[in-house]
Amino acid sequence: MIRELANPTRFMGLSGRLLPWLAAASALLLAFGLYLVWFVSPADYQQGDTVRIMYIHVPAAWLGLFFYVIMVASALGTLVWRHPLADVSQKAAAPIGAAFTLICLVTGSLWGKPMWGTYWQWDARLTSMLVMLLIYGGILALWRAVEEPNRAARAVSILTLVGAVNVPIVKFSVDWWNTLHQPASVFRLGGPTIHASMLIPLLVMALAFTLLGLALHLSGIRTEILRRRVRTLTILEAERLDAQAA
Repeated sequence: MIRELANPTRFMGLSGRLLPWLAAASALLLAFGLYLVWFVSPADYQQGDTVRIMYIHVPAAWLGLFFYVIMVASALGTLVWRHPLADVSQKAAAPIGAAFTLICLVTGSLWGKPMWGTYWQWDARLTSMLVMLLIYGGILALWRAVEEPNRAARAVSILTLVGAVNVPIVKFSVDWWNTLHQPASVFRLGGPTIHASMLIPLLVMALAFTLLGLALHLSGIRTEILRRRVRTLTILEAERLDAQAA
């Protein structure tokens, strides 16, 4: 299956059929999740309705990490396995991951103001997420700085793998250091500590965000493939005209 998807034409055909279903499923789940958030999930006894920021903040944080993991896998695909679509996947994933990381930081600041009395603290989790956003920004800048796609892919892959050291820091920062940020409350060895009335809407929103992210990723890959085809055709046409002029 993976070898078949290495063919851009086959990938375009399969993704073209899959994309509308992904988009529809993410829209339906997002609508259902928002209904649960506003009409089913209760307000927190301490935080009140402010806790509803969690249903955007937490999925965005997960997706910020998830898309960086996708980029790491794509970087290995570029440098080790030479998969022809690996760098395309990585380039499409970078702006999506950056957007979710930014949403995480903004919503976290809005949530932190009423809880901590300030929009920002140099907390280990917040700082490591900010570092991740900066890494995303560096990767996006490097893609634009190098015009030739293959050279850009190799350079970005190396930077991505170097930046991967920050992923476990983000994940385990609340366990390694004494921070203001609460520890893991969903994916933990002892089981979730959140009541089902909040856990279920949170998981629905996380799944909706994930499907939305995957739909955006597929769409980004398709756009990049088409952009490279246009670039190739433009170069060939310019070479043909130069040959005729000579």
